[in-house]
Amino acid sequence: MMRLLALLELRSMMLYGCSILNGEARVGSGAAFAGFDPAAGVQLEPAYHSASTEDVELAAILADEAFAVYGKLSGKERGRFLREIAAGIDSAAVELVARAHAETALPEGRLKGETARTANQIRMFAQVVEEGSWIMARIDPALPDRTPLPRADIRSMLRPLGPVAVFGASNFPLAFSVAGGDTASALAAGNPVIVKAHAAHPGCSELVGQIISKSVKACGLPAGTFALLFDAGTEVGSALVQHSKIKAVGFTGSLRGGRALMDLAARRAEPIPCYMEMGSTNPVFVLPEALRSRGSEIASGLFASFTLGVGQMCTKPGLVFLPRNEDGDTFVTALAAKVAQSTSATMLTPGIAGNYAAGVASRGGQPEVETLAIGVSTSRDGCAAGIAALLQVSGADLLGHPELAEEVFGPGTLIVRYADGQGLVGLAAALEGQLTAAVHGSSADLAEAGDLMDILERKAGRLIVNGFPTGVEVCHAMVHGGPFPATSDIRTTSVGSQAIFRFARPVCYQDFPQACLPDELKNENPLGIWRTINGTMTRDAV
Repeated sequence: MMRLLALLELRSMMLYGCSILNGEARVGSGAAFAGFDPAAGVQLEPAYHSASTEDVELAAILADEAFAVYGKLSGKERGRFLREIAAGIDSAAVELVARAHAETALPEGRLKGETARTANQIRMFAQVVEEGSWIMARIDPALPDRTPLPRADIRSMLRPLGPVAVFGASNFPLAFSVAGGDTASALAAGNPVIVKAHAAHPGCSELVGQIISKSVKACGLPAGTFALLFDAGTEVGSALVQHSKIKAVGFTGSLRGGRALMDLAARRAEPIPCYMEMGSTNPVFVLPEALRSRGSEIASGLFASFTLGVGQMCTKPGLVFLPRNEDGDTFVTALAAKVAQSTSATMLTPGIAGNYAAGVASRGGQPEVETLAIGVSTSRDGCAAGIAALLQVSGADLLGHPELAEEVFGPGTLIVRYADGQGLVGLAAALEGQLTAAVHGSSADLAEAGDLMDILERKAGRLIVNGFPTGVEVCHAMVHGGPFPATSDIRTTSVGSQAIFRFARPVCYQDFPQACLPDELKNENPLGIWRTINGTMTRDAV
């Protein structure tokens, strides 16, 4: 029966319980699993099967073959492909939201916004590659009469890397999953993509995979340009990262998972770049005058931020630094009241909910940590419930127990009480790398916070003044990255148009005849893009 079902033509938006390989639905031969409704506590149809090692091998070979064609497409052709995917996501929004809601319990309103964000970020990359200047064309024409030595004609631009393995994330079933930012930026740069779907939302992943696969066919691209593989465990992901045809990896998830993949990639005969977003506590620093003048407002904003999405955001503020004074006591009292009055909400999976509960219990059980408030459980048994939690520790104890600053994924935060400004700078200096760092301060506070800001600039990829880290805008200037362990490469971002640079490399062309050069580097500039000629940005011909 499985042999008969091995290959199915993708005809409509329906679930087959299959991976997608060579443009067709393919039933895996590995372990079975299914989607799970964390609110109702029940499994969802259909059943899925993990892909086999043979599936991984075929996907990688087809992707490598597709690269020979897809990697040479013009920006306009890749833009057309990306726009086709975005239009498919728009047209299937109702089905995608319904299935994602069933598999994650995320509110339908949030998922509608995430669906639109997913399509819009794909269109952003389409715009980037259609315009073309992202390839950073540089031209230094020959100087045959230069003394004492002539200069050759030297030109360079960015070129794609090759097949990319992308891992779907649990907490964003659309925007950081099958057609998320890693896939969109890798495809935009000219790389075929093999996605290892997240087992927490297999149905939503399959639906999006069908959209991309149909877009591949509609644009006449090689079938190996895209593949989607399912796995109940880690075997498929490990095999992908170690396969010689894979040239880069994109991952959003836990520090443990990301580090394991980084180590596998580093041990390869040919090590490859791994772009991992892994964990962050996103510290918030509340300075004295801001605390005194608008402490109640900051407390309300903070509560909304660390409980947003049941705390299942990579930018959730997990550490809050407050002065140890009367204003700080008033702030803590108000925030604790909000937490104590809050009710539980459904988390993405029972495993995530269990890990969060264990993390809160472990942290709260340490003698240095005071549990200030815990929300009210209103969830029935069997559901993946997350309950807000507010804990407190002194700055000195945080320095003595740095493990308290590690991420706890869920709707909880840790208040850190500091004695003075100098102590605050020392606390900031002791932190690991972060995605974000936020500072609340008056003009006077900020004028005196230069040392703190200097430290935070070294610690985080995005600095925020008088705001909260949750809510990552998809735009050209956004940076969603940071020093390890927030990410594996401090130089990169996984959100915004700069994400495309992860999946490209510079190639130099010396003394090439005009006819043999890529259009981007030809003298007449047929694409009309911005280029650097002899160190000056221009759209002029050479």
